[in-house]
Amino acid sequence: MTNKIKEVWLGPGKKDGQIREFKPENDGLHIDMKQRGNFEWWYFDARLDNGYMAVGFFRAKHERTGKTGVEITIYKPNGEKIQKVYDYKHSDLIASNKDANVRIGKNYIKVDYSKETLPTYEIFLEEENFGIHLHYKPTVKGWMPGEGYTEFGNLGEFGWAVAIPRAEVFGKLTINNQEIAVKGIGYHDHNWLTFNLVRVVDYWYWGRIYSKNFTIIYAYIKCNKKMDNYPINILMLAKEEEIIASTGDFDLIDKDFQYNEKAGNKYPKSLEFLLSKKQKITLNVQKIIDADNLLFELNPILRFLAKYLLRIKPGYFRLNSKFLIDFEYEDNIYKEEGDTLHEMVIVK
Repeated sequence: MTNKIKEVWLGPGKKDGQIREFKPENDGLHIDMKQRGNFEWWYFDARLDNGYMAVGFFRAKHERTGKTGVEITIYKPNGEKIQKVYDYKHSDLIASNKDANVRIGKNYIKVDYSKETLPTYEIFLEEENFGIHLHYKPTVKGWMPGEGYTEFGNLGEFGWAVAIPRAEVFGKLTINNQEIAVKGIGYHDHNWLTFNLVRVVDYWYWGRIYSKNFTIIYAYIKCNKKMDNYPINILMLAKEEEIIASTGDFDLIDKDFQYNEKAGNKYPKSLEFLLSKKQKITLNVQKIIDADNLLFELNPILRFLAKYLLRIKPGYFRLNSKFLIDFEYEDNIYKEEGDTLHEMVIVK
């Protein structure tokens, strides 16, 4: 326990007894762009039926550099990764606190609240010869854990809003000016920070699981000794369209750690989420999709200071795992399995 961190669950305890309605402004701009030391971004991804995967970022302020910009990442079926980061001026951002209609240069997010039970999203990212143009039709309601943010004492807050836990996706990818029609399953969330999270976190896990009956989204943030090594647990469980649980009341067991040379860090081969004696989720890593040493994102001077003065070794993993859901819910027993992608970020 710690008195340095305030998790704003709606209660009782570390959970939401009632799920708060997700509103357009929850996905709008939260930070003051003129203020220093704050960060915000909108994240989209899609796993596509043809074996491709697409990831797109719209950044009001980059979480490490503070720059406005966009990022396009495309994974080919053969494992090849194409990643492009493009910086813009802060003045190139058009966004409001009302909703997620965002523009950075010619890149945009468009949200339509008028035609569907759940709002539809369109994203357009195109730089040089690469692009992502996708339409998202949500199949699960938007969600936030509690009030949507966690307070870290007098340092500031970390916010997380999941506007699209799960969606049907269609559109196209552009690679070297070649267009590829795609469809699949997608996700969109939104984060903001009013301080540098690196100061208080050792590492975090983040991911989601899509099975026949369930959608599961989770995060586990392991804080450092400045925050009394406090773990922040967050998990959402939806059955079909409806969210049935929003909680931080679960145990996480991570084990069988393996070292990866490229990331310069270890990752767990197994994760177990224990919600109760009758509800368990297991992830067993099958493959490393991506691994990076995040020092390489910094300029040479900052890289030297981080490595030799601050003694930090940040790393990143995107992992492919087999999942097993072993649940009892409303007197029914569910055992569902499949493949999922999830991430680990190390900042210590």
